[in-house]
Amino acid sequence: MNRRRYLQALTAAGAVGTAGCLETFSETDDSQTILEPPEQDLSEASHPSYGDAVPETTLPDPLLGEEISTTQFEGERAMLLTFIYTNCPDGMCPALTLRLRRAQAAAAEDGYGDESAFLSMTFDPERDTPDVLETYADQQGVNLEAGNWHFLRPETYDDAKQIVTDQYGLPLEKLDAEEYSGLEYAFPHYNLILLVNKQGIVERAYPNGAVIDPEDVVDDFETVVNG
Repeated sequence: MNRRRYLQALTAAGAVGTAGCLETFSETDDSQTILEPPEQDLSEASHPSYGDAVPETTLPDPLLGEEISTTQFEGERAMLLTFIYTNCPDGMCPALTLRLRRAQAAAAEDGYGDESAFLSMTFDPERDTPDVLETYADQQGVNLEAGNWHFLRPETYDDAKQIVTDQYGLPLEKLDAEEYSGLEYAFPHYNLILLVNKQGIVERAYPNGAVIDPEDVVDDFETVVNG
């Protein structure tokens, strides 16, 4: 498939979704959210959105040497979650990482780092080894010593695809990287960031997370943490 057409289809699938996909997400009432509903209604999107319970996903954090669950922070920490791969050739994954990193830095500066968690899941475990992820963290300015950032790494690409598509409703496909020298394959993918409150409820889904103003993410996250 032509990469441009695939990306267009990818955007449409992520933004519109289907009602059937929503059956995988637990809906809650608005009393469990802190932020007001977003201007853009994403309730029919294929991915989790405002008021949904975050899917329970448990994966190894190879840099920490233990498994991390998306639900283990309930009652203690608000969370930002995104999906990346370190060989991303178009700058989208570094842009997603930047927004989480800005929120991490603000949390440290303003004293709520212990109430925050930042989860970055790779869907390319074949190339994203523990050493590669550690190097990537250093290159992107991630503060691993803060103890609140976790790179999550599935065992195989098939595992990653199952999680991304079935649990989070996001299209994902490995394609030959014909347009990029030095890459055998690449992943046109959906640039989603989820903001989850301390009760495990999605407060914001940023479907264009790589281009949203980082300060909007920081402000929303701080409001949720302190709510």
